[in-house]
Amino acid sequence: MAVPKKKVSKSRRDSRRAHNFRLVAPNLIPCPNCKAPTLPHRVCPTCGYYQGRQVINKEAEAAQ
Repeated sequence: MAVPKKKVSKSRRDSRRAHNFRLVAPNLIPCPNCKAPTLPHRVCPTCGYYQGRQVINKEAEAAQ
């Protein structure tokens, strides 16, 4: 069984593990209808359009 010859410091150990904790910014694309930044493959929260057709009627939701 392999046994380490020297103690690995906390700094070296943590820097080795650090790449697993990276945060990645979401990939936002402009909505083709209103140009608001949205996540891909989701209904636009601003205008309610998805793939060129209206899925959610934002005017009706605002009236409620």
